Amino acid sequence: MRVLVTGASGLLGGAVARAVTVAGHEVTTFQRRPSGVAGVRDVAGSMTDAAAVAAAVDGQEAVVHLAAKVSLAGDPADFEAVNVGGTSSLLDAMRASGVARLVFVSSPSVAHGGASIVGEDAAPAAPSRARGDYARTKAAAELLALAAATDDLCVVAVRPHLVWGPGDTQLVERIVERARQGRLPLLDHGAALIDSTYVDNAASGIAAALERVDALSGRAYVITNGEPRTVADLMAGICAAGGAPVPRLRVPAGLARVAGSLVERVWAVRPGADEPPMTRFLAEQLSTAHWFDQRRTQHDLRWTPGVSVDEGLRRLAAWYDAGSPAV
Repeated sequence: MRVLVTGASGLLGGAVARAVTVAGHEVTTFQRRPSGVAGVRDVAGSMTDAAAVAAAVDGQEAVVHLAAKVSLAGDPADFEAVNVGGTSSLLDAMRASGVARLVFVSSPSVAHGGASIVGEDAAPAAPSRARGDYARTKAAAELLALAAATDDLCVVAVRPHLVWGPGDTQLVERIVERARQGRLPLLDHGAALIDSTYVDNAASGIAAALERVDALSGRAYVITNGEPRTVADLMAGICAAGGAPVPRLRVPAGLARVAGSLVERVWAVRPGADEPPMTRFLAEQLSTAHWFDQRRTQHDLRWTPGVSVDEGLRRLAAWYDAGSPAV
């Protein structure tokens, strides 16, 4: 197929573009800067530019939509414009061009209301319960995408959970850097059990969803490694791979949530240069269990993760040992 992959300049988007190319499809990527993926045709543009989106969609047979504003803080209008408005423009363009398949890449945060998730499947997206502007707008966008499913447009939502790997600036780099600075706390001893997804597994799962979208239209799936670890264990593994000290600082989760709420208010008035050090959503993620039943996902997608957490950590350590080369 001729496949458009949006957001291919990011870690996961680039991995997806490579996986779809390796599967034999003709890939075009759409994002604001070059993807750096060999064998694809790059098209520059923003999801907030409806005309540019329409031009990228024209002539395609399928779309994998990853482009999004991903942050713990920022102007709510920006999240709305990119995540909801961009998805709406994409759907309009697909209908106008007769593109019949969409894999919408979402997040488990669209259905997370702050309580522990223990062995659950993909619950319905709930914008009113989602924590933070990213989760809220991704939830709204997922509902918009799934509601667009018809006999003429097949749509599947895929929610990879806590994606990490070499070159990751969203999770790995921040964990390693803050650990080196002694600013990486464990909340309530880091005992919460959480799922994560090595980047190659997330990419192969999304590529599998593309192959199965016709049969699975209208459904949502969570993708993980299927190997829950405690927060402390996962952070220790990432820190060891990056040559950083294992976090020793302990902070009560309740205190972290209060501090996160205060930081959010300050950040809304005087945002810093980087992500806020703590938010209520982040405190909840670091102190509550969130791991998922993968049986339906693996059965329906006809997919299993190929890289274990331990193997992923070995690859991450090798990447750091090699001087953090470009991915």
